[in-house]
Order: sequence, then structure tokens, then C-alpha cells
Amino acid sequence: MNNERIGVVGLGLLGRGIAACFLAHGFRVVALTKGGEEAYGAARAYIANALTEYVAHTGADAGVAASWKDRYHEAAGFADFADCAFVVESVTEDLAAKQDVFDGLEAVVGEEVPIASNTSALPIGVLQKSRRNPRRFVGMHWAEPAHATRFLELIRGEQTSDTAVERTAELGRRLDKDPCVVQKDVPGFIVNRLGYAMYREALHLVEAGVADVETVDKAFRNACGLWASMCGPFRWMDITGGPALYARAMKGVLPTLDNSPELPRTLREPPASFYEYEAGEVERWHEELHRNAWSLFKDKK
Repeated sequence: MNNERIGVVGLGLLGRGIAACFLAHGFRVVALTKGGEEAYGAARAYIANALTEYVAHTGADAGVAASWKDRYHEAAGFADFADCAFVVESVTEDLAAKQDVFDGLEAVVGEEVPIASNTSALPIGVLQKSRRNPRRFVGMHWAEPAHATRFLELIRGEQTSDTAVERTAELGRRLDKDPCVVQKDVPGFIVNRLGYAMYREALHLVEAGVADVETVDKAFRNACGLWASMCGPFRWMDITGGPALYARAMKGVLPTLDNSPELPRTLREPPASFYEYEAGEVERWHEELHRNAWSLFKDKK
């Protein structure tokens, strides 16, 4: 165990997973969220289950799951973050809400303490504006389930210092993450830009009558699922014919891909979901996601 205190602001689905991840690796956590006892209670239940999962799947000392409450502090306000060595903000994707959090944090934490924003799309350069020390702000994009994945995307804003990036990356590695540093602060960063391009084309295929939702999902799972957990798109191109082959194939396909800047028709008035689910079925899919995440986690050790 160590005595470093990590601040986590926001205990939604990702925030409570982030808190669980730090606790699993022996850190002390100071957490603050809105919603009162109901929100804190939901977070405590999630963390307890996440740490039980962690011990079961990693073989970690059972004391990690037994002792976490001694290392977990629910903050009364921002003043409780004064002695934190690192702070992660994970509130809603709303610029004003995040800026309010940063105002509160900058009033109490040390000048050189890195402040990371768990954002999936907001530009870090925008978040840095009007900050007292913008050099210590860095993007820290996590994925669900936060305590079980190796994914961690770090985004350098225009004013982010090398020190802030390096300290954040090193912290990520101590959490058994495999940090990817995004050197240019573009909307959506890396994984969401790749993902949104794929989602748009998937929606286009359905809207154009090429295939239904189930068929698109099946094709994607059976093809991309074969290699995506093993290698990325560049390695895949290398081992399946090389750049020249893909250059020839792309010429005829690229002009036919959807490149509309508009929201796909299906999402302008989005359905509640793309599938119908029986009682308990969504929960079973979440359980399957966790099982898959842990299998990949162990494979990459």
C-alpha cells in the first residue's frame, strides 16, 4: 500500500470505476460527488463489487478488497483535496460544470499537482482557458469498466507541460494501464474518432437498406472481433496484404462511404435502444463486458 492521496471528483459510472481502480492499486482516494447519500451509497456498492472482481480475476491479496474503506474518504467539499498528489475530474460532459470543479480545485490543491479531466470529447485547450496554472491540466480519458481495462488515453492540451503528461502516464502504468498519449488536441481524440467513423458507417448501411442492425453487428463482430484485441488497424493492414493492397482496394470504396457532417437520420430522434431486451438482459450484457475485459486484461499481462 502507499500513502498517496488521489482526488476523484464525480462518482458516476466512470468516476466510481476510477476510484475503484486507484483503491485496487493501494492508493488512498478522496471522492466528491453530487446527489448526497444516495449517490455515495451507489458508489460504495459499485466499488465493493469492483474490488471483489479485481481480487478474483487478478489473484491480488484479498486485503485489497477488505481494506478499501480505510483508504476511502467521502469529501465534504473541495477543501478535503488540499493534500492530494493528483486529482481526476469525472463529472458530466459540460464545460461549465467542469470549469466549476476546476475553480474549486485550484483554490486548494498545490500549484504543481496535476489535474486530469476524464473527458471523451471536450478539447483540453478549452478546459485550460482561464486556469491559474494551465500547464498542469491534462486529458485522461478512461473506458468502462474503468477498473478492468488497460485503456487510458492521455491528451496534451496546447499549454500542457511535459511534466504533467509524464506524471500522468507514469501513474497510469502504476494502475496497470497501457497509456496512449495524444499529441494533438483534436475533437474526439483517437478512439472516439475511429469509433464515430465506424458508428456513422454502420448507421448508413442500415439506413440505406444494405443490411439490418443484427447483420451489421454480426459482420463487424466476426471480422473486426477477430483481430481488434490482438492488433490495431496499421498492424492488421501489414499482416493482411500490406499498404499497397489496401491502397488499391480503398480507391473504389472510399468514395462510397458516408462522409456527411450531419447527424445520421436514425439519431436525430434516437430510439431508446437498437435491440429489445427482456428483464435482466441488459445486466447480463454488462456482466459479459466485464468478463471480456478481464480476459483481455490477463492476456496482456
